[in-house]
Amino acid sequence: MAHISHSIANAVATLKNGGIIAYPTEAVYGLGCDPLNTSAVKQLLKIKQRKKEKGLILIAASMDQLTPYLQNINEETRQRVLSGWPGPTTWLLPAKPEVPELLRGNHNTIAVRVTNHPLAKQLCKQWGSALVSTSANVSGQAPALSAAQVEQTFNENIDFILEGDIGDQQQPTQIRDGQTGKIIRH
Repeated sequence: MAHISHSIANAVATLKNGGIIAYPTEAVYGLGCDPLNTSAVKQLLKIKQRKKEKGLILIAASMDQLTPYLQNINEETRQRVLSGWPGPTTWLLPAKPEVPELLRGNHNTIAVRVTNHPLAKQLCKQWGSALVSTSANVSGQAPALSAAQVEQTFNENIDFILEGDIGDQQQPTQIRDGQTGKIIRH
């Protein structure tokens, strides 16, 4: 059974131990894990029933936390991306070749966001790195909007639920192509 708490320290300890956590984001509850822990990422994809070809989003407290995953981008792209951060826009940016396929899917880009959700931002700060962030739902179903909904959906399949309020976004974050600015998902 998932442990539910307001403790960011306990969430970070769970991540360090290879666990899967749930936490509030700008619009919905998210599921997350250490993006470099292959077994945790595989387990997250399994419980979510998400195809690995789709890839995952990484959230961070700052652009610096995303740098290990990203190729250098030109100044125009950098300014476009930074103009929407921190905030509810997820950008597809060129991934470094060594970024695991489980994170980028069948793409040479990776979806990244510097979050402005206070609890998610604090979680990334205390974790000290980017974090996998995918909506807390079984693929094709509505995402969880509360800790209780996460527990009801995933119960024993996740290790920790960071309790808190989701942000005031009405829809999951917009996804845009970093190179062109084109909206991929409204």
